[in-house]
Amino acid sequence: MALKTFNIDNDIYKEFSKHCKKEGLSMSKKIEKFISEEISKIKGIKNGSDFEDKLGEERAERERELMDEHPLSKYC
Repeated sequence: MALKTFNIDNDIYKEFSKHCKKEGLSMSKKIEKFISEEISKIKGIKNGSDFEDKLGEERAERERELMDEHPLSKYC
């Protein structure tokens, strides 16, 4: 695994970090999961209708996983 550097807004970082610590989540793994989902979406667009099916499944799974109303919860 490689260490990468990203430039993000400090307030967003602090809020997301606070949330992850409170929930006992790995911030790195959550960001990795988000990027992986984005890659799936990008690849899915090239495959046509499979994209809509995958996206619907991902949304349903994400909704089951996320129960709180935290503003960054869609990435956790």
